[in-house]
Amino acid sequence: MDGLLQWFMQLLRGLSGEWVALIISMIPILELRGGLLAASLMGVDILRAVPICVLGNTLPVPFILWFITPIFTALKNTKLFRPLVEKLEKKALGKSDKIQKGYFWGLVLFVGVPLPGTGAWTGALIASMLNIPFKKAFPAILLGILLATIIMSIVSYGLLGAVLG
Repeated sequence: MDGLLQWFMQLLRGLSGEWVALIISMIPILELRGGLLAASLMGVDILRAVPICVLGNTLPVPFILWFITPIFTALKNTKLFRPLVEKLEKKALGKSDKIQKGYFWGLVLFVGVPLPGTGAWTGALIASMLNIPFKKAFPAILLGILLATIIMSIVSYGLLGAVLG
């Protein structure tokens, strides 16, 4: 993730730290984790960075929940994109066992604990594939984003030392 984050920060170098954090927070894989790290590295105050990164990470979620299934269905009808879509579905469904049991809290933890392959994008994809209704999936994903915000704020801004010290 570090190399990808550095690449995006270099690509967006003409923008303010706030804009870089917002854009990076919307990108799959990097998401809020990368946004907060970028904001910290660019000297954006934590009180400005947190709402910006939460907004950036939250913005794509409704679109994924509403539109990914019909998009995947259409793409699977093409020779070119079928293998890619099937690979994405297989990868997402491979992680779905963590969510299916007690799906609300499973989804919260899946999105909220910043591990490779987790986050709002993958959580929304899995929720969509499991046909979890929007009104149940979105609040769980939002809570997960807030959990990730707490964890990543501590890591990105060195708050652990301030709390423990």
